[in-house]
Amino acid sequence: MTAESVLKKAAAAVLLFSLSAATLAQTGQQEPYPRIIVSGQGSADIAPDMAVLQLTVMREAETARAALDANSAAMAQVLKALRGEGIAERDLQTSNFSIQPKYVYPTQNSSSEDRSPRIVGYTVRNGLTVRVRELDNLGKIMDKSVTLGVNEGGNIVFTNDDPSAAMEQARARAVAEAMDKAKALAAAAGVRLGKVLELSEQSYQPGPVPIMKAEMMMSRAADSVPVAAGENSYQVTVNMSYGIDQ
Repeated sequence: MTAESVLKKAAAAVLLFSLSAATLAQTGQQEPYPRIIVSGQGSADIAPDMAVLQLTVMREAETARAALDANSAAMAQVLKALRGEGIAERDLQTSNFSIQPKYVYPTQNSSSEDRSPRIVGYTVRNGLTVRVRELDNLGKIMDKSVTLGVNEGGNIVFTNDDPSAAMEQARARAVAEAMDKAKALAAAAGVRLGKVLELSEQSYQPGPVPIMKAEMMMSRAADSVPVAAGENSYQVTVNMSYGIDQ
């Protein structure tokens, strides 16, 4: 290779480096910064202090008026009983009210020429969301609700009125775990851990725990519905990015 060709290749390399640097400067991009990326998980378990019930009164009749009247009478009894058990107005909320016709469809062997569906009655559903803040009364409230007219629904969520303390505890544990991982990785790689570049979190709170309608109906033969509240587990995952000191 001649000296002239070597000089041409060197000049081309310098020009390519200059163009790349200019492009990065124009676009605001920077060269990748050495970093250590870790994640950590933390959780905190606490006993629930509140339950949220989803109850529904369903009634059927030949006319919409009759079905609505029967439903309203049953729901009025349920609401009266709940208020008598100390449930405040702010903890009672109507939801998912509906009136639906009931149809009968002619069979293929029907002799009638008119094969269109025929309305034979109506179904009225009235849902009720109940927040129970005294968990000792939960079984009795469910039992009384079924006795007075609740015949659908039955989902229950054990929750906490203010889980912020548990979330803070879970968050602190998640960050501590991530920091320990980063320190261990830096020590194993023989580098010094720099400052935190990025930090984000994902949190999880307990979801609904279903109590089947069959269990609710058992309350007719018992003093109250047996209920086990257990504990709620609040979980946090954090993602951390550390720089590496050069």
